[in-house]
Amino acid sequence: MMGHMHKRGGEAVYGLGFIGAVVYYLSTATGFWIGVLGFLKAIVWPAMLVYHAFHFLYSH
Repeated sequence: MMGHMHKRGGEAVYGLGFIGAVVYYLSTATGFWIGVLGFLKAIVWPAMLVYHAFHFLYSH
């Protein structure tokens, strides 16, 4: 039963991050297709975050 609570917590963080990413990318989009690209980026934001974090940590 405890495992379900941890899973929901992760889903909540992902969901809030997704909403924030969609708002950010759509507010900065300069056209329709850039907005579509922003929506797709918002779906995979955790992977992009980890990639850029590792790049920052290991490139210095």
